[in-house]
Amino acid sequence: MLLRRIVVWSAGISVLLAAVITTSITVGPAEISLLESMLAVLNGFALPMVVDGSLRWVRPFTFDVSETTETIIWSVRLPRILLGAIVGFALASAGTVMQGFFRNPMADPSIIGVSTGAAVGAVAYIVSPVVIPYGLPAAAFFGALLAGFGVYLIATEDGRTPVATLLLAGVAVQTFLGAVISYLLLGAGNNLEQAIYWLMGHLHASTWGKVRLIFPIVVVLFVFLLAYTRDLNVMLLGEDDARTLGIDVERTRRVLLAGASVTTAAAVAVSGVIGFVGLIVPHILRLLVGPDHRILLPTSALAGAVFLVATDTVARMGPGEVPVGIITAALGAPFFLYLLRRREVHAL
Repeated sequence: MLLRRIVVWSAGISVLLAAVITTSITVGPAEISLLESMLAVLNGFALPMVVDGSLRWVRPFTFDVSETTETIIWSVRLPRILLGAIVGFALASAGTVMQGFFRNPMADPSIIGVSTGAAVGAVAYIVSPVVIPYGLPAAAFFGALLAGFGVYLIATEDGRTPVATLLLAGVAVQTFLGAVISYLLLGAGNNLEQAIYWLMGHLHASTWGKVRLIFPIVVVLFVFLLAYTRDLNVMLLGEDDARTLGIDVERTRRVLLAGASVTTAAAVAVSGVIGFVGLIVPHILRLLVGPDHRILLPTSALAGAVFLVATDTVARMGPGEVPVGIITAALGAPFFLYLLRRREVHAL
C-alpha cells in the first residue's frame, strides 16, 4: 500500500514537472513556439551507436530548426531550467529533513546558518581580486559547510546535541554572519551590484557545467537521506521512545544534519539564497500525503523542483528579469501567513 502511494504520487508530480519544464522552455525574450522548442530539444539528443566498427555518439534527429533557436534552447534555457529543478529538489529535500529533525514545520534548510554561511563565502569571493574557475560556487559551498558544522560543534557538549541548543546556536551564528556580510558589502565597491544580486537568489548564470557539478551531489545525498526516513519517522515520537525502539539518536541526528546541510550547501552554492522552497513545499506536501517521511521526502523533493522551475519561469516573463528569490518570497510568505491564519501549522 505504501509503495503504491509513493509510486502514484511521485508519478503524478513527475508528470506535472514535465509539463512545467515544457512550458518553461518556451518562455524568454526570444519568441520560440512549443513545436520549435521540442524539435530543437530532440535535435540535441545523441545516442551511442556503432559506426564503421567504432562506438560513437550520433544524433538521430535532424529536424529543420534554425541554429539560433537550438543555441537558445540548449545553451541558455535548458541549463537554467534543469539547474532550477535540481536546486528546488535539493532545497525541498533538505527542508523536509529539517522539519522532521526539529519536529517543527517552521524549520527550513537555513535554520542552522548554512545559507548565511554560503552568502559570506560568496560575497567574500565576489569582493576579492581572486578569479578562478568555479570559484564563486566553491567559496559559497565551503562557507555553508563551515557555518553548518560550526553551529553543530558549538551546540554539542559531552557528545550530545540538544535540539534547542542547536537552534539557538544557529540563530546566534546567523546574526554574526549577517554582520560579516554587511561589512563585506561596505567594501564591495564596483562589485556591490553583483554581490547583492547573488544574495537575492537567481538562476541567471546557469551553465551545463553547474548542472554537471551539482547533479551527482544532490542525487547521492538524496539517496542517503532516503535511507534514513524510517529513523526520522521514529524520532518524531521523541528521544526516549526512539531509543527504546533501537535508534541511536545522537548518531542519527549527526547523519541527518550533515546530509541536509551538505544538500543545502550544494544548492545555495550555484543559485544564491533562495528562500521558502524548503519551508513551504514540505509543509504543503505533508498536508497532502501525510507525515510519513518515506513518502513525504520523495514527493516533496519533486514538488520542490516543480515549484522552483515554475517560479523561475515567472521571473523570466516580462521586459526585465527578476531574481527568482524575490518571486519565491513574494509567493511563499503570504501563503504561509494564510496557513497560520487557518491554523494549519502544527507541531509535528
